[in-house]
Amino acid sequence: MNYDNLFSDKVKTIKPSGIRKFFDIAAEFDDVLSLSIGEPDFQTPWHIREAGIESLEHGRTKYTANSGMRELREQTCHYLHRRFGLDYSDDEILITVGGSEAIDLAIRTLVNPGDEVLVPEPSFVCYSPITVLAGGVPVPIVTKKEDDFKLTAAALKKAITPRTKLLILPYPNNPTGAVMTRRDLNAIAKVLKDTNIMVLSDEIYAELTYGSRHVSIANIDGMHERTIIINGFSKAFSMTGWRLGIAAAPRPVIKKMTLVHQYGIMSAPTTSQYAALEALKNGDSDIESMRQEYDSRRKLILSGLRDMGLSCFEPFGAFYIFPDISAFGLTSDEFCERLLREQRLAVVPGSAFGSSGEGFLRISYAYSVENIELALGRLRKFIGSL
Repeated sequence: MNYDNLFSDKVKTIKPSGIRKFFDIAAEFDDVLSLSIGEPDFQTPWHIREAGIESLEHGRTKYTANSGMRELREQTCHYLHRRFGLDYSDDEILITVGGSEAIDLAIRTLVNPGDEVLVPEPSFVCYSPITVLAGGVPVPIVTKKEDDFKLTAAALKKAITPRTKLLILPYPNNPTGAVMTRRDLNAIAKVLKDTNIMVLSDEIYAELTYGSRHVSIANIDGMHERTIIINGFSKAFSMTGWRLGIAAAPRPVIKKMTLVHQYGIMSAPTTSQYAALEALKNGDSDIESMRQEYDSRRKLILSGLRDMGLSCFEPFGAFYIFPDISAFGLTSDEFCERLLREQRLAVVPGSAFGSSGEGFLRISYAYSVENIELALGRLRKFIGSL
C-alpha cells in the first residue's frame, strides 16, 4: 500500500510543530527540567473539580445542545460582560472542545480557497496550518522587539490586499507576552474600518495581564460586528485537560460555526461543561490568586535573565518570556538543543513560532519558583560555557 499517494496534498505540506521536536528530544533523558510547556502548574480548583464529579454522580452524561448548555452560554455572557465589558447574548456563544477547536471553526467557516489570512508573528503555531488546510493563504506579518512585539497599524495596512479575508489578533501573545492597549487597538480598527475583513481575536490569555486589564478589540467602535473572540477555560482556570473553549461572535457567524461544529464534534464534553459552569459562577477569586502568582514568577524570571546579561523584552501578558539570544552566534534550534543536552534544560526555540522568532527563546513561567530558580541556574551555567 502506497500511503503517500492517499494523503491530501494539503496535509503533505503541513510540517510538525517545532515545539514537539524538543518534547521528543527531552523524552530521551530522565533528568530534564522543562520550562517549555504552556500549561498552568496549578490543579483545577477543587470546587470546579467537585462540580464535574457531582455531574457524573447524578448521571449527567448525555449530549448537550450542539452549541453547549444554555445555562453555560448565559453564564459565559455574564462573565464576558463582568470581566471585559463585552455584550453578547447566549445565541452568540458557542462552547467548543478547547480554544483550538474554536480557532479551527472560525477559519474554516470564513476562508475560501485563495483567501488570505494575516498572521502576526511570532505567534502560536496553529493559525497558519489551519489556514492551509482550509485552502487559504497565510500571510505572516512580522512584529518586532522594538515595537514591543505589537501589531502596528502601518504593518497591517501594508499587508492588506483585495484577497485579505481575516486578521488573526493573538494578544496577549504566545510566545512573546506582548499585549495590545486600547490605543494600539484603536489604530488597528482605523485601518480595518472601511474593509470587509474579519478579525479572529485569540484572547485565551485575557485574564493573565500584569499592570492593566485586557482590552478586547470587540470593545472598539465598529469592531464588534467584525470580530470573533476566542477564549476558554484552560489558562484562566487551569482546566487544560477538560478541553473546553468559547467562541463569541455576531449571530450569523456563530450560526455557521455551530453548523461546522455540529458535524465535526456534535457537542463539547458534558462533564466539562458542568465544571465550567461552576468556574464562571464562583471562580473569579481563583483567577486572581493564580494571576498574582504568575506575576511574581514573571518578575523573578525577568530579573534573573537580565542579571545574566540577556536582552529581554518585558512581557505584560500570558506566562511566557522571550529573551534574545542572537548575540551567542547560535540559531535558536542550536541553542535549545545544546542547552537540553548539556544542562538538561528544555525551552522552546523562537523559530518554532515563525521565522521572525529566530534569535529568541520561549520560556514558560507556568512553573514553581523552585523550578524557575533551578532553570535560571542551569541557563546561567550554559551561557557561561559559550
